[in-house]
Order: sequence, then structure tokens, then C-alpha cells
Amino acid sequence: MTSIRVLPLLLVLSLSGLAKGLNVQLENNGYKELVIAINPQVAEDTLILTKIKEMVTEASVYLFSASGGRFYFKDVKILLPLTWSNNYEKSRTESYVKAKVIIAEPYLKYGDDPYTLQYGGCGEEGLYIHLTPDFLLDDIFLSVYGPRGRVFVHEWAHLRWGVYDEYNEQKPFYISKDQKAEPTRCSKDITGITEALSCTGSYCTVQKCSIDPATSLPTGNCKFFPNKQQNTPASIMFLQSLPSVTQFCDDNTHNFEAPNMQNKICNYRSVWDVIKRSEDFNKSVPMTTTPPAPQFTLMRKGDQVVCLLLDVSGSMADFNRLNRMRQAAEVFLLQIIEPGSWVGIVSFESTGKVLKVLSQIEDEASRKVLAKALPDVASGGTEICKGLNTAFTVLRGDDSSTYGDEIVLLTDGEDTTVGTCLDDVRSSATIIHTIALGPNAAKELETMSNVTGVLQFSATDSLDSNGLIDAFAGISSGSGDLAAQSIQLESSGQKISNQAWFNGTVSIDKTVGNDTFFTVTWEKNEPNIYLTSPAGKTFTAANFTKDPVLNTARLLIPGTAETGDWQYSLFNKLNTQTVTMTVTSRAADTSVPPVTVSAHMNQDTSAGNAPMVVYAEVSQGFLPVLGANVTAFIETNSGNPYVLSLLDDGSGADAVKVDGIYSRYFTAFKGNGRYSLKVKVQGRDGTARLAVRRQGRAMYIPGYVENGKIELNPEKPPVNEDDFQINVGSFSRSTTGGTFTVAGMVGTTPPIFPPCKISDLEAELKHDAVSLSWTAPGENADQGTAKVYEIRMSKSLQKLRDDFSAAVLVDTSTLSPHAAGSKEEFGFLPDEITIQNGTILYFAARALGRTDVKSEVSNIARAAMIMPPNQPTEINPGSNITGIVLIVTGIVAGVCILISATLCIMKKKQQGRTSPVA
Repeated sequence: MTSIRVLPLLLVLSLSGLAKGLNVQLENNGYKELVIAINPQVAEDTLILTKIKEMVTEASVYLFSASGGRFYFKDVKILLPLTWSNNYEKSRTESYVKAKVIIAEPYLKYGDDPYTLQYGGCGEEGLYIHLTPDFLLDDIFLSVYGPRGRVFVHEWAHLRWGVYDEYNEQKPFYISKDQKAEPTRCSKDITGITEALSCTGSYCTVQKCSIDPATSLPTGNCKFFPNKQQNTPASIMFLQSLPSVTQFCDDNTHNFEAPNMQNKICNYRSVWDVIKRSEDFNKSVPMTTTPPAPQFTLMRKGDQVVCLLLDVSGSMADFNRLNRMRQAAEVFLLQIIEPGSWVGIVSFESTGKVLKVLSQIEDEASRKVLAKALPDVASGGTEICKGLNTAFTVLRGDDSSTYGDEIVLLTDGEDTTVGTCLDDVRSSATIIHTIALGPNAAKELETMSNVTGVLQFSATDSLDSNGLIDAFAGISSGSGDLAAQSIQLESSGQKISNQAWFNGTVSIDKTVGNDTFFTVTWEKNEPNIYLTSPAGKTFTAANFTKDPVLNTARLLIPGTAETGDWQYSLFNKLNTQTVTMTVTSRAADTSVPPVTVSAHMNQDTSAGNAPMVVYAEVSQGFLPVLGANVTAFIETNSGNPYVLSLLDDGSGADAVKVDGIYSRYFTAFKGNGRYSLKVKVQGRDGTARLAVRRQGRAMYIPGYVENGKIELNPEKPPVNEDDFQINVGSFSRSTTGGTFTVAGMVGTTPPIFPPCKISDLEAELKHDAVSLSWTAPGENADQGTAKVYEIRMSKSLQKLRDDFSAAVLVDTSTLSPHAAGSKEEFGFLPDEITIQNGTILYFAARALGRTDVKSEVSNIARAAMIMPPNQPTEINPGSNITGIVLIVTGIVAGVCILISATLCIMKKKQQGRTSPVA
């Protein structure tokens, strides 16, 4: 046993709210328009800028080599926050929430692990790379993760090409087909030793590993220590820190047996195979010359400057649109727009008209002045470009520039000339948020938002969805300053008849409570309003500030709102009408990030010929929130919402279990047009909890073997996830995920899609029987009930992967599928196979729908019968488990024989000395 002193390593995690990002472009082998943004809470330090430049420059050379001369980093923009000195050029359409790489301060002590947030499946681009300032500044991390440039390439592969890690911290070892205990790695040519690591304080000891009798694998404290010097160049997605590693695993070096996320998500394909099938690879050829060094541009985010550009054409008088627009814009001005922002207002029909020049949001009075300037008359035609030109003039009022300024464009009409000013939109470098109201809004609106990479919004003429207020509530500065951002807690509406009630509950948690508004809207007659705090205090309409023209009532809770459940009841006294309740708040403490939810679809457009995926990320800072009830509402042009419960169980559309990303397939297309997404989240005390993020991280290595001796890295503080799962408490959130468009669909009836892929199949050998379990898919993606299951097995993982239909078919005649989302369990006795020590079997399955349409083949589950020794025995990685068992068994048998023989001899000797009984 060896005692080794190691230095403590502070591990931290940072916070942020992220949204849709600007696309990085590949041009002549070089990536350009890559934005690296620094969070406003990061203290100004020019050394961070130096380290970013060094990292990306180093990464460019490493990426160029690893990709065979196909890719390098050409153009990088570093976006500095408003909190840094104003010595840099003003940013244009770049923003923190759209950046593909973010640098942020820690929130809770968990880790400086560089990681990439990935939502989707294999080959799908990730959302962002997260690096902490300490990772950039502290060289202690070089021994842990390797050179920063190499780490950046590891994360870039996650982000750009949608590949996954080739290690697995939850399953660090597995039994190979050769009945050996192997470290989970790629390639298998990486050598090292496995030792048990135990640390107390800053002192650690290492000793030989023992076998866990339950799994026949090394025990939980056993770690794989790779040799510092290797003879293999692969793989970057396993351990980029090794000096010899310069390549991704390809088909020749890929370890398809390893139980890692790359094999699970990418169907046992190599990382290089995924990259080769990417759009980047197909549009590039290897360069024959050395690429230039990256070019860096430093820019700073300015104050938020916004112009509301509001349609007042004649059609806005229909369906009460004008008043609804005023209600929603008032919510934006009084509750949503962040303090310190500058706001102007322009209306347009056939011409543009300035209603309010730029005015700074300083207090409640300045907000009310802006709200009074909202338009109240609708007439004329619709010429969006005339309005845009007027809005540009207003935006130039502060610094003679429109760079980085924002326009909120709302319109309900068609305009065939809108395409004529798209070049002006591009050259203005203005961020344009578009809100399409009703079914006839100009189809070109999405193009304007796509130019600047922001969400598009839409609202129908159905009032009970509260869609128009949701659209305005979904617009934020994009600065990354969550303390200043308005958080929507509730957004509900209901058509209620005469003498009927509309009731609801809003849970205010400890992360929010400042600047809390309860806002009620109605169509015709003011309802009776009753609001009860958690302590039992009742507020009535008399406590609300009412506007009888706009049909709104608003209550601001003084100070920090009381935590707990707030109950509201709205009573309609007269004719049937729609009433709504909107609740917004801000962070209770600037040093504690609020619980947030962000939602989006996996794509902006669809032809209705394949399922789409709904995603909602629930988090506090960068920590995932688990155990929440998440519901999506997808509204078509007709205003009828389709309701989906989103899941975080690792099945169906959900790629990773318990990562705070809740997902579900959407298949209920109702024809062409715009669809809007809204997500509501409810967390309950004792159920909703924080957890650590486990996927997409660069691997932490406890140490290396150099000259036959283990050299330990600084210790990573242990994190017991059971202890770490902090109770979040009860909370309510509501958010919009913007708009997506269906085009090219024939008719209004969607096709019947195949059952979704089974992605969590597990297998176990119990005596002579096989036990399988998985989450049931649906008949139509993850909806309904599948017709039948097809299960096959093989002694070869590769044969089962390559030719599923040729594998041995399992009799499932007694197995009846359950509804989608149910837990399926199935046991059977395999025919013509004797389960004995050393047996390893592989299983895969697929589901059939009502019309016998088949799902993709599931993940491959492994079941092994490897008998452990009677007592834990020290092993090294790669030891033949069966051989060890036989040796131990032989030794035990020999000892037993020796003892028996000795006893027999002793007994005979004793009998010879005893006199016979008479």
C-alpha cells in the first residue's frame, strides 16, 4: 500500500440561461462566426481573453490534424459583457444566450469539468460548450484534462457533430466477450492498470483491486490508471490528455463492446463514422497547405435598446386584436423589459409613425409613460418595410447606430413587399423578434428572425391560450444576467360562462419573489378577483390597479413575495368570456440563480412526414432539476392545443435519463401552417431536486502510470449524488418555445409513424432463465400501444448489430405490450443454450405497430454469467475471470482434500491407541 500526497482541487459549476444559438459556418475548411461569450458575473480580467485565444489557437492545430486536414478555426468572436470596460467595439447580433461557447462563474461547488450540453440523438448538434474561468486560468487543470486546446476539440466534437463520450463513470468496467474485466474505453489498445483508490483529506492510498461478488467486476473504488506513454493514437473522445492521442476512434479502432454513451446513442458506430456522415465532412476536402491561425474579434454587449414595432392596419380591429396587443405590450413594458433598458415605440400600417422616442426604463413611472404611448386606433394597409425603416430611425437615437439593437415586430397581415427590405435588415445588424398574430401574418416573418438567430413567436385568435402575452414574455435581453430577467411563473386562460369560476395555484419558490406581478385580463366585464397568499391573506379586486379601457387588473406584491402556494379565483358575473392570469417575478437574490425553463422543438420546419421532438430544460444555474411535472402545449392555427407530458426517463425521444431535459415526440400534425409551443412546469416540495450533470464532460483522470509508478492528479472532491440532490421546493414556471412551421404536408391527417426505438433494454441471467426489461414504446412513436415485440438474441454482439433478422428469435407469444411509457418485463428459458459459468448473451428488440410497421432495432443488452470467487480476490484489468474462478476453485478443492486426508489419518492413529470395549 502506498501513501501519496495530492493537492486539493476546487471544482465549480457556473450558471446561465441559454437559448437558440447562431449557426457557426464552415467556409473553405475554416469555421467562422464562432461566438465565445463571457457571463456578466465574471469579473473583468484580460488574462481570460489571452487564455481563450491560446486555447482556440492550439485547438485549431489539433483539430486540423485529427480531421485529416479538413477543419480548423478561422474566425472567432469573443463577446464581453456590459459589466466590462467600454474599450471594445459594439456587438451586432451576437448575444450571450446565442453563443456556442460560454465562460461563466461557478454557482455550486461541483466541477470545473468542461462539458457540452446535448439534447438530441446521434449526429445532432449540441447547444453550447461551458467552460469556467478557473479552467482557463488555473494550470492545475492541465494535468487533469490535458492541454486546453485538446479539451476544446473534445467538446467541439460533442457540439458540432453530435458524438458522445467513450468512457462511462457509471459503468467504468465491463465483461468482454473474452470473459475479461475491461475498463470502458476506446480504443482497447489503451493500456494501464486498475487499482483501488482511497483518499482521506489530501492523502490517498492505492492497492490492488478486488472483485465485487455481485457483478464479477472491480469494486466501486477501483480506478483505471492509463499509462502516460501509449502506442495508440485513439481516441479523443475517451482521453484527449494522453500525448499519443491524436485521432478519433474509427471503424478499425472502435470498441463496440464498451458500455458507453457513444455506443448506446450512436448504435455502436465509431465517432469517426458519425463525423464522416456529417454535412461538414461532405462539403469539405482535405487541405494541402497549413491553415492560418484563427482571427479574433473582441466586442462588447451594449445597453438593451428596443423598439416596439406594432401593426395598426385595419385587420387589427378584428378579433379584438388591437386591444389584446395593447394588453400584451403593456405587460412587456410594465413587467418584462429589464431595468436600465431603452425603449421606443413605432406603429405602422401603410406608413410608419413614431409614438415614442427612446426612453430609459428607470422606475415604475417611466414604464407607465411608455405604456400610455401604445396605439389605440387601427386602419389602413400593411407595409412592414415602412415600419422597419421608421424603427431604424428611432434606434439610431442613442448612438447613431442600430448595431445590436432590437425590434419587436408584431403583425397580423400579409405583405408581399416584405422581402424587399431583408438586405436592410441584414446590414442594420438589428435583432428582430417577430410575433405573427392570427393565421394570415406574412410568411416572411420567420426569415427576419432567422437572420439574427432568435426565436419566432406566433399567437392565434384563441384567447384562452394567452399566447400573445406569452410571446412578449418570452423576449429578454439575452445578456445572461438572470437576476435582472423576468421569470414567468403562470400563464393560463379559460373561457368561463355566466356565474362560473376560474381557479388556479401558483407556487412561488425561494429563488424568485422580487418584482412579483399578478395580472388579470378579460374581454368584456371585469370579473371578481380573489387571491390568497400562503399565509392566508386575501387580496381582492380593490387591491389591484385596474385599467377599464385595456381590461386589465394588476397587483404588485411589495418586497419579496411570500414563498408557497398562492391560490387565485376569478368569478365571471355576466356573459361568457375569456379571462387570463399571468404571474411574473424576478430573482430573490442576485447571487442565487432562479429556477428556469427553456423550451424548443428539434427543428424549425417540418413537412409533417416524420415525428418532431419537444425539449424542455429545467435547471437552476447549470444544475438540472429532476422530478418536475413538465407539460407541453402545441397550438395550431385553429387555436386548439395538443397536450403532451414530457419525460426525463431516458426512453423514446429522451436521450439521457435524469439530466433535467424533458422530451417527447410530437406527431399530431394538423396540416400546414404555424404551430406555437408553450411549456408549463410544476415542481413539488420533496420531489423536485437538483442533481449533478453527468454527460458530455471531459473525463477526469485520477492519475497516470509513469515509469511503472502511479502519479496521482489533484483529488476531485467526491460527490455523493444522494447527498447532493438538493430539494428545490414547490415552484411554478411557464415559458414559450417559439414557433415552428409545417409546410408541404398533404391534407390534415398525419401519417402513422413507426413505434419509437427502445433505448433502455436491459438483460440479466438468473440461474437458467433470462430476464429482460425496457420502457414500452407506442404504436405511433411514443403514443398508444405497440402491437407486438420482436426479440432476438446472439452470442455475438457484432452479428446481432449487423444482422438483427438473422439472430435467434425469442418466443414472445405470451408477451402483450403495455401502453407507451410502461415498464415491460419478460423472462424466458432459452432453447438449446445451457447457461453456465462463462455464458455471455446479447439481446435486442423492436416493436411493431398496428400496420406491422417496425421500429428501429433497440440498443443491445448484454447478460453474462461469470461466477465470482468465494472471497474477493485482487485482480488487474484484463484478467481472465473464468481462469481466476477455476484456479481459486481448484485451490479450495485441494485444501479440502488435504484436510480430509489429515483428519482420516489422525482418526486411524487415535483408533490404534484405544482399547476395544468388552
